[in-house]
Amino acid sequence: MKTTELQQLWHKKYACVPAQLAKVREVRTAATAFNTNIDAVLKISGADLGRLISETRLSKEEFVSPRTLLETPKDVVHGIAKCFSRGIAEEWITDDKTVYDWMTKNLGYDRLQMGGQGGIVANALAVLGVQKVYVHTNAHPKLQAQQFLPLDNLFGIDENGHACRAADIDRKQETPLIHWIIEFDIGDSFTAWGEEYTCPKSNRFIATYDPANIDLVINQGFIRHLSQYGYDYLILSGYHNLTSKRHGVELVENSVKLIKEWKQKNPKGIIHLELASTQDIKVRTAVLEKIAPLADSLGLNEREALDALEVVNPQKYAELAHEDLTAPHLFEIVRQIKEKTKAPRIQLHMFGLYLTLQNKDFYLTPEQNMRGMMLASTVAATKAGTGKIEENDKLLWAHGREISALSLNNLQELAAYLQRPELVQTGITDYENLQIIAVPTIIIEKPLTLVGMGDTISSVSLIGAR
Repeated sequence: MKTTELQQLWHKKYACVPAQLAKVREVRTAATAFNTNIDAVLKISGADLGRLISETRLSKEEFVSPRTLLETPKDVVHGIAKCFSRGIAEEWITDDKTVYDWMTKNLGYDRLQMGGQGGIVANALAVLGVQKVYVHTNAHPKLQAQQFLPLDNLFGIDENGHACRAADIDRKQETPLIHWIIEFDIGDSFTAWGEEYTCPKSNRFIATYDPANIDLVINQGFIRHLSQYGYDYLILSGYHNLTSKRHGVELVENSVKLIKEWKQKNPKGIIHLELASTQDIKVRTAVLEKIAPLADSLGLNEREALDALEVVNPQKYAELAHEDLTAPHLFEIVRQIKEKTKAPRIQLHMFGLYLTLQNKDFYLTPEQNMRGMMLASTVAATKAGTGKIEENDKLLWAHGREISALSLNNLQELAAYLQRPELVQTGITDYENLQIIAVPTIIIEKPLTLVGMGDTISSVSLIGAR
């Protein structure tokens, strides 16, 4: 079939999306854990960066020295200058309150927004219409509460351990956990040490003060509530914040008992683990070996899939680490991750294509999966095109938009590799002992935001599958 014919065919398939959105209201309870924080977004100019270099007296020698931690205000400026000058993205962390206070006073922000997979997914599921959404927070002062949508179906845990509307909670004694997202533009420049440095690519530097999430502190009120009332779906994330130097492997292992207890008390509940970009390979290994086997469903993107492959098959990783990751490459990577973790279901969200591999006895049919994935594609495109998803009646802004030709090319390439030509038109096929569901997506050419996109896609695909 020609591309235009395939676009028309998939356009008809996507016609189910409005009805699919309405079905989300059938879901009784969902919970998200563990990481919720505040993102403070700041656009920095080269002139302001030059001023900060001068004020903190950052030397040229310090600028070229290797650093990844924020131990002084000077380190903050160092990280910004490094990423600005190279056009790269990095995240450096601090647990020093004096550095946090300096950033609050000297950096400020242009706007605040919800941060952390737990918080982002909770907002998304609540606005989609899940009857009750419970979110885990390590710090929930008023500033954090203001990042939650003021919805009556979105709950957090107050200072007394009771579930209350998340937007109304104010645990005053707790310090806001803030990730500064410091953006800079291509072509801008700063002058320091007698030289001019021009930014080669628009990007961002993240300066994080988040000791509770970095140490995987778990709110006891949340534990008690989930143990008592249960859940239909539990979306887990946050392990990517851990480092082996801060006992990250032990923290992963310590959470295993808790998850097993939740599963035992709630045997019909579905647990989804969003792998996220876990830089520490020891922590990544622990998550794949200890947590992933407890999950019913896994979610990941291209980069995260490759990172996981480094653990499950280092030899294959060495072959593919510097390759362009095509749909066939990613299929094989995801299949190996599934085999290693024994996860009943795993979903990849790559640019232009969502791919789900699941056991034939999984509780969702392939058709249900596909409908959830098309809903997720539409909601994600709405978020990319409008910059937010905050009102239920505006979630379908992208509905009816053309399916990307690039997406269809990815699907055709995968179908040819698997020798399953029907996949191009049906989106569903059996392959060996697996059910495969592949959905070409709507692509927004100039997205207003990509923050939290993968987490939104994974959770909506699963919970929207009715």
